[in-house]
Amino acid sequence: MADKNIYSATGRRKRSVARVRLYSGNGKITINGVDVNDYMPYDTLVMDLKQPLVLTGTEKEFDVEVTVTGGGFSGQTGAIRLGIARALLEVNSEAYRPTLKGTGMVSRDARIKERKKYGLKKARRAPQFSKR
Repeated sequence: MADKNIYSATGRRKRSVARVRLYSGNGKITINGVDVNDYMPYDTLVMDLKQPLVLTGTEKEFDVEVTVTGGGFSGQTGAIRLGIARALLEVNSEAYRPTLKGTGMVSRDARIKERKKYGLKKARRAPQFSKR
């Protein structure tokens, strides 16, 4: 990895944090040292995290190396997708920004789990009411 063109970015979604590094290469994606198809259980998740690369037409130009922690597979996929989009903006902001922004890849999804309140079973679920 002696390549000097390394673009890095961080993506977050729910409880997941992904640190993404783009190298010039041939399109290999590695997540936590494992191939993307072996790491992600569903093909739809793989397609989802590749979206920024597909939209900008850079699928075969960069190797993607990801370190992701926390959350489940869906949250990790969203975090990786945002990280890839932000790294691509580092590569060439003028060319890729309109495409990525138009499809909503640049904005972080701020929805997180709501905290549980006392007296309730979950965040909003009240105990079952009994008249007698």
